[in-house]
Amino acid sequence: MLVVVLLAMASSVVLASDPSPLQDFCVADKASPVLVNGFVCKNPMDVNAEDFFFSGLNKPGNTNNRLGSNVTAVDVNKIAGLNTLGISIARIDFAPYGLNPPHTHPRATEVLTVIEGTLHVGFVTSNPQNRLIFKVLNAGDVFVFPEGLIHFQFNRGHKNAVAIASLSSQNPGVITVANAVFGSNPKIDESVLTKAFQVDKKVINYLQSQFWMDNNN
Repeated sequence: MLVVVLLAMASSVVLASDPSPLQDFCVADKASPVLVNGFVCKNPMDVNAEDFFFSGLNKPGNTNNRLGSNVTAVDVNKIAGLNTLGISIARIDFAPYGLNPPHTHPRATEVLTVIEGTLHVGFVTSNPQNRLIFKVLNAGDVFVFPEGLIHFQFNRGHKNAVAIASLSSQNPGVITVANAVFGSNPKIDESVLTKAFQVDKKVINYLQSQFWMDNNN
């Protein structure tokens, strides 16, 4: 019996993902005060087409920033009907030499399709190998970033680039590595970062001041 229980627990962990729908749909009721893993369902009789609709993904995002990129995410916060469906989408715009910096999606695998331009993309495997797997993509190319791994996209061309990302979660989340490490609130103790990165304290102080301002403006 103990073996059966342990196997069942292991199987539940392996299969863990976004909650699966038990009915046709479960449109998010964002006004509900009830806290669950995801969102409470709206009354199906109050659901209409607008709950499954988003307009504007054809419009370029503003890349006039220090990174030269912009992500337009369409997740359950934008389309309530995505609740429990385990999927979302995003448009990523790149200015020439624009970068979507190293980041991770803690709850989703990402499938990236290049629509326009040329992108240098890659991800890093987990410890201890930390192997970089990368490729140059052109329009029409598709690349997969496994769930939870740090990855990036860089426009190495002289023209704008556009990509569409499909993600295996209604709310994939994003952790930008530099922002999280150097821009946390409150700040991580400089002694921790100085030892972790083996650099001078002045370097850490400078990075923290820059990223903290970016995160808290």
